[in-house]
Amino acid sequence: MESTKSASATRLEKDGRKTAQVREVTDAEIDAGVASDPDWAAMEPIDWSKAEVVVPPKKQAISIRLDQDLIEFFKAEGPGYQRRINAVLRGYVRERKSR
Repeated sequence: MESTKSASATRLEKDGRKTAQVREVTDAEIDAGVASDPDWAAMEPIDWSKAEVVVPPKKQAISIRLDQDLIEFFKAEGPGYQRRINAVLRGYVRERKSR
């Protein structure tokens, strides 16, 4: 069976960013590594044939004033702070609606 280069190895070559630390890894090597990993032993193959695309609701840009310490807290958690603020607000709304 002919092994092929992984997509990431191909992208690295195309982008010209291949370095001495990165070597070509074949799909067969990746599959063998996964098969020998005890954390993956219980994983069953996923049948994606019935998967559905879920489009997230459209977001609306607004201007909101928040306390500085709140902004600092969420930003300190790393990239995606607005998404986390949105998740907290969504949790609040869900809780209020369930009463």
